[in-house]
Amino acid sequence: MTIRKMTLAVLAGTAFTLLGAASSGAIAADPIKIGEINHYKRMAAFAGPYKNGIELALGEINAAGGVLDRPLEFIYRDDQGEPGEAIKIAEELMTREGTVMLTGTILSNVGLALSSLAAEKKYVYLAAEPLADALVWAKGNDYTFRLRASTYMQAAMLAEEAAKTDALKYATIAPNYAYGKDAVAAFKAALTALKPEVEFVTEQWPALFKIDAGAEVQAIERAKPDAIYNVTFGGDLAKFVREGTTRGLFDGREVYGLLTGEPEYLEPLADEAPAGWTVTGYPWYDFTDGANKVFVDAYIAEFDETPKIGSLVGYMTAQSIAAAITAAGSTETDDLVAAFKGLNVDTPVGNIVFREQDHQATMGAFVGKTALVDDSGVMVDWTYRDGADYLPTDEEVAKLRPASE
Repeated sequence: MTIRKMTLAVLAGTAFTLLGAASSGAIAADPIKIGEINHYKRMAAFAGPYKNGIELALGEINAAGGVLDRPLEFIYRDDQGEPGEAIKIAEELMTREGTVMLTGTILSNVGLALSSLAAEKKYVYLAAEPLADALVWAKGNDYTFRLRASTYMQAAMLAEEAAKTDALKYATIAPNYAYGKDAVAAFKAALTALKPEVEFVTEQWPALFKIDAGAEVQAIERAKPDAIYNVTFGGDLAKFVREGTTRGLFDGREVYGLLTGEPEYLEPLADEAPAGWTVTGYPWYDFTDGANKVFVDAYIAEFDETPKIGSLVGYMTAQSIAAAITAAGSTETDDLVAAFKGLNVDTPVGNIVFREQDHQATMGAFVGKTALVDDSGVMVDWTYRDGADYLPTDEEVAKLRPASE
């Protein structure tokens, strides 16, 4: 080869290399990073499907070109169920990892801690899963938004059903922390507003994940209620159901279960699942068409497992964040806050809105009855309740939110 040909070959190769690098840079733009904090170890039954839901949505979002022509990426961290650990992780995500906002958390006490940090640092936090009402009302702030239907909303749905019965004396059982306290207070307020003559004869407050089911069941039985409102979940729910069934606590009584119909908690009960309880949950197995069915089929195809409510929440979390960043046209905090207020998002359960007045999304919940089918617990006779129908008015929100808002 002559020197001239060698020079041309080198120049051609250099041009190809530069062109390839330029093309590669255009495709592999720096990702937009989201800090995702959750209780992945202790509550894997929820957090695992939740993460899968996020990953399914991210795959779809990035395959369609990403957000602002950049891939969307979630950085996952485990909070160990401790507010202090969540704060430490959040600060690392904000500084070292370069995330543009935070999301996640299932436990309400952890969510409240991150909400406080968000207000202090002026950093956007989308509370995907925690249900405590204080997140958007008593302790709400300009930087915190919430996706899931809150305890107030879901308790109001159950109270609506309870008011239709003849039951007058109620017992409640709930874990002794923010979520449980809010859930009981909301149910009592909603039910007494609909049926002032009801009476709450006993309230049981077991420590989270440390329930003494035998003692709790005995205490409720002694009070002789007509109906029971249950807020326990996970392992506590299994113990309560088993002990209550053995001792006949549920015989002849109406039982209302917040979250009890969610596959994460109902499926592990297997043939011990209670029948006839009125619950909120997620009947994925009953969808025959529409966006819910499309999501379920895509999830099963991707992960070779059935979805949980966590799967849906994770999917909608990524959808909501992508929609907010797109609407903002940037990843700057002030722009994201403005975009989230009044944001509309198309989801498997339909269009939802993040309300401007309290930052609560209008995602609803499924309400139905528990039943045993083929030795497994399922929801039957269910309906989807639009969250917008179970939220306080602007005037009520003004009294519930901090004065600074």
